[in-house]
Amino acid sequence: MRFRPCIDIHNGKVKQIIGGSLKDSGNFATDNFVSQQGGEFYASLYKEHSLKGGHIIILNPEGSEFYEADLVQAEKALKEYPGGLQIGGGINSHNARKFLDMGASHVIVTSFVFKGGEINFDNLKALEKAVGKDRIVIDLSCRKRGDGEDYYVVTDRWQKFTDVRISKETIELFSSHCAEFLIHAVDAEGKARGVEEGVAGLMGEYCNIPSTYAGGISSFDDIEVLRLKGKGKIDFTVGSALDIFGGGLSFEKLAKIK
Repeated sequence: MRFRPCIDIHNGKVKQIIGGSLKDSGNFATDNFVSQQGGEFYASLYKEHSLKGGHIIILNPEGSEFYEADLVQAEKALKEYPGGLQIGGGINSHNARKFLDMGASHVIVTSFVFKGGEINFDNLKALEKAVGKDRIVIDLSCRKRGDGEDYYVVTDRWQKFTDVRISKETIELFSSHCAEFLIHAVDAEGKARGVEEGVAGLMGEYCNIPSTYAGGISSFDDIEVLRLKGKGKIDFTVGSALDIFGGGLSFEKLAKIK
């Protein structure tokens, strides 16, 4: 169990947002923190502390007026720490190799492999052919739907539900097509109110490849909850709660969890 850092980029800035607030319309998000530093600053910090396997997420869609500015921030971070960071946000079989060539260790994908609410195996195979499964991280970001207790994969920057439920079968299926999982508990993302225990429990039970949980961690007590629910094998990321993003949790202390 280790700490995986993050760099979230929205409207050309490194930010921390409330995940469930993100909307493509108007490039809107509820901000928790907007940094005055660029992506390269955080990449340098993570490199200095030998933190590998963190992720960059581009939160504006391709075609947005801010997308190119997001790319500038992402490229600066990747050049600062080549091989140390993964990248996601609009990844597909046509552009994935470009991001690896920029210095990303892996590409992170959700929406490209889910179309019309279902798994698109043609797209998944095309991505594997483009970069190889060992360079792919599948992000099974998920939310509860309605009043039910099950979690469903959400796409398009967490705005659209699919019909794909997070389950043993789903996790086993995708395990043969990627090197790692990144799973955002979207309804906890950015709120710093604790771990989404249902998601953590599913990961602990069924994830048998390297996997990272994201969403709601705000204290070392939360990390202990994740350790128990995740059976000690699930890595974690912390965003809004970190002191480097305006929160109260010490980055220096977390960086020692490797």
